[in-house]
Amino acid sequence: MITQDLKSAYHRDKRALVLRGILGIAVGIFILARPLASVAAFALVIAMWALFDGVVNIVLAFELRDIASHWWGRLIAGIIGVAFGVMAFYYYPFLSLSYAVLLTSLWMLTAGLIGVYVAIEERRAGFHWGWMMTFGIVGIIAGVGAFMNPGATLAALMVFLAWFGIIGGFAMLMGAGRMQQIEHDVTHAMRV
Repeated sequence: MITQDLKSAYHRDKRALVLRGILGIAVGIFILARPLASVAAFALVIAMWALFDGVVNIVLAFELRDIASHWWGRLIAGIIGVAFGVMAFYYYPFLSLSYAVLLTSLWMLTAGLIGVYVAIEERRAGFHWGWMMTFGIVGIIAGVGAFMNPGATLAALMVFLAWFGIIGGFAMLMGAGRMQQIEHDVTHAMRV
C-alpha cells in the first residue's frame, strides 16, 4: 500500500514539474515576444502564476499527507499563493505591479544595507572590504532607484522574469525527464 502511495505521489510530482515547466517557458516567451504590451499582462501573469502554483501545492499537499510529515508546509504555501492570486485579480493591475516594484526595491535595498554592514565588519577584522562596500552602496542606490522609477523597474523585471521562466521551465522539464529516467532505472533493476 505504501509503495503504491509513494509511486502515485511520485507520478503527480513529475506531472506537476512538466506542467510548471511548460507554463514557465510559455510565459517567458510571451513576455519576450510582446514586451511593451506585456506590462498589463504582467499583473495577470503574477496573479495566474500565484493561483496555478498555489493550487498545485494544495493538491500535492493533500496527496502527500499520508506519507510525508511536512505536507502542511506545501499546503500553507499553496493557500498563500491562491490568496495572493485572488487578491491580485481583484485589485488588478495595481496590487501585482505595486508588489513587484516594492519587493524588488526592498530586496535591493536590504542586500545593499547588509553589504555595507558586512564591509564595516570586514574592515574591523582587517580584511579587504572595498568591493563589499561598493556592492552595498550600489545595492542601496539601486533599491532607491527602483522604488523611484517603477516603469524602469517593471521593464527590468519583465526581462528577468522572461528568462527566469524559460530557463526555469527547461530545468523543470529536465528534472521531470530525470525523474522518468530514475523510474525506468529502478523498474529495470527490479526486473533483473
